[in-house]
Amino acid sequence: MTIQEMKKGYEEEVAYQKHMLKNLGYWFQLWTTISGLGIVVIYFFHHQNFWLNILGISLFVMGALGMLIFGYAGWKGQQNIHALIHDFDQKLEYFYKTHKNTVSSNREKIKHS
Repeated sequence: MTIQEMKKGYEEEVAYQKHMLKNLGYWFQLWTTISGLGIVVIYFFHHQNFWLNILGISLFVMGALGMLIFGYAGWKGQQNIHALIHDFDQKLEYFYKTHKNTVSSNREKIKHS
């Protein structure tokens, strides 16, 4: 595997991870909307209808839990992207460090011959 192939693979993986984070953002927005809808139902119907009040509370709680879950998943996804980039940087650094030693030792052999 060449460095260019490895770089292309890592770039594709980072792009895919960012796309998935964007999808998580959409889900987070959905749960925020559901929670907001629950607040609106609670506010307008808390004295008029008991079942609408229960529905509003349920929507609010489900929305809040969904926001927590998808918010945490997005946070972990960001950490995974940073770890992936760090891993790529370490591999490149190791490769160049080992390659540099190999090149310099070959030069020394040529000079002594």
